[in-house]
Amino acid sequence: GKDDVIQLLRSIMFGVLASGRLVNTSVQQASPNQFFLTVDRVESINHIVVFLTGEVPFAEGFGGSIYFGWPVEGGVSWKILGFISNEKPSAIFKISKVKPNEVVQNPFGQEMMDSFTQLGSTTALIGVSVEPLSELVQQTPSADTQASTVESFAEFTQKMLENFFNYACSFAVNPTQAPLNPAESYIPASVLQQWYGNFQRRLQNNPNFWRAL
Repeated sequence: GKDDVIQLLRSIMFGVLASGRLVNTSVQQASPNQFFLTVDRVESINHIVVFLTGEVPFAEGFGGSIYFGWPVEGGVSWKILGFISNEKPSAIFKISKVKPNEVVQNPFGQEMMDSFTQLGSTTALIGVSVEPLSELVQQTPSADTQASTVESFAEFTQKMLENFFNYACSFAVNPTQAPLNPAESYIPASVLQQWYGNFQRRLQNNPNFWRAL
């Protein structure tokens, strides 16, 4: 209602920042738990930062899923970039390669869809959907949207896995060739190999999967 709109205007919850631009806190509300901001001349932006302003925190156990909306023929295409929360109040996303060309289901309702009919072809929407953290950590961001810090973390994790696997396997012995110490516990090398393969595959599919472990 009107009181909700006034409260929203008084307490801006989210903001978007792009290099060389003023901070954008022109938040509009699509539904009780969904908000969006417009970003003009998006073709000249490589990265954006989405952040909490600090005026209004998320409710306990909730965070905000970040979407990127791009106008295409016949509607709007949406991609998930990631999420923010009270514990992670800001996040940087690479959007230079996010130019979806297919129409997908609109996660924000008709009001936001209607707003796109009045926007130019170089204007995008950044949507924030407030959802339980337990659901947010299960989401898989679109490829090519994570900043270089995520790529570096994934590379570090890969190297750490390889180092641990090679180190552990260097101690592998055949029980018929070497006596086993009855005071020690032993793990079959095949179990370590299976864990290593599964972790590698999950890391490649989603560098943030470990947050849900």
